[in-house]
Amino acid sequence: MFQDSPFSRRVFSTTQGSRLEPFGLVEWALLCGVALIWGSSFLLIEIGLESLAPTVITWVRVALGFLTLIVVPAARTPLDRADYPRVGLLGLIWVALPSLLFPIAQQHIDSALAGMLNAAVPIISTLVATVLLRSLPRSHQAAGIALGFAGTVGIGLPAALGSSAAARGVLLVVAATVCYGIALNLAVPLQQRYGAPAVMMRALGVAAVATTPFGVAGLAGSRWSTGPVLAVAALGVVNTGLAFVIMAALVGRVGATRGGVAVYFIPLVAMVLGIMFRSEVILPLQWAGIAVVLFGAWLTSRREPRVVHRPPPG
Repeated sequence: MFQDSPFSRRVFSTTQGSRLEPFGLVEWALLCGVALIWGSSFLLIEIGLESLAPTVITWVRVALGFLTLIVVPAARTPLDRADYPRVGLLGLIWVALPSLLFPIAQQHIDSALAGMLNAAVPIISTLVATVLLRSLPRSHQAAGIALGFAGTVGIGLPAALGSSAAARGVLLVVAATVCYGIALNLAVPLQQRYGAPAVMMRALGVAAVATTPFGVAGLAGSRWSTGPVLAVAALGVVNTGLAFVIMAALVGRVGATRGGVAVYFIPLVAMVLGIMFRSEVILPLQWAGIAVVLFGAWLTSRREPRVVHRPPPG
């Protein structure tokens, strides 16, 4: 599917994490950091939408994330020119496209629902890893994936049935999760070779350039109010610059399948913040869905076997 030529094998490939053992203190710390930071992103986006166009939020967020990493010495580690295409692709599908889709989607759905739908990322990540590694997940991981899928359906179904606009918002978030699932796999070997700051600084640079035309076009429809501007500034520096480095470090250590488990905890943060600051309502079916995906996360995070790579036929 992804490996028809030497070029595609270089770009569309992944590896296992450097640690196959059950999560230790470092892994759980990285996971919790990502969940807390990214879980707040949806609330910050919703605040930004009070006066800024969705495309402006995307552009400012990505540009600030890039500028944040420029000052980090480790981000200036040189990369092999052969890896530039993969880094460019990461900039588009891990940063630029999802960063555009979420603010547009949140014009139609609330922040808690957007966060909850992120629970689908580990499902996509594991399915892509299965194709790229040519290895099926273990039974407990397959069960975790199935539970995650069932829980995600329970989370998104009430809103999707509520209105056509909400259904479009749900579909846009699902499209963003597909991008994330693919990108997590592509990031693993790069992070292991160069470290997370070097990879993400360049990926954010690509995304900043790619989103500039959209951001400029959205300036005319934006008002510069203090609260939304500060929310988007935090979104760029912390939730983009810092968080992407933490996530890239996590998947480099534990692989895309288990690293994607961090996303299962993001909905909890998004739900709590949405209830506390926006008085958003979570339906019983959605609470049940979250419980199911968290159990699936625990199953997926357990130790995985080492895959013996075999060259493709022919």
